[in-house]
Amino acid sequence: MTEKRTRRRFTAELKAQAVKRLLEGRRSLSEVAIELGLSTGQLSTWRTEQLAAGSAEALAARRAEEAEAQRLRRKVKRLEEEKLILRKAAFFARGIA
Repeated sequence: MTEKRTRRRFTAELKAQAVKRLLEGRRSLSEVAIELGLSTGQLSTWRTEQLAAGSAEALAARRAEEAEAQRLRRKVKRLEEEKLILRKAAFFARGIA
């Protein structure tokens, strides 16, 4: 009878560490895969997924920064308008008093 082979499960932390070792550049994909007991295809897939996730995170961060910059520009414009109104009010108030 053949034994039922269980599928190995890897934590996100292990995947991240494996990809980090690979991206450090000191060893090749196959060397890192052998060292960790993985197939080169699996490690390559993890690398691709992590790089894609990293660029998605960078894009989200960039969009958040752009939104914040736009919000601040609107606030500056509003405050400049308020300053102008107050300056005009102070000028007219001087003439009345």
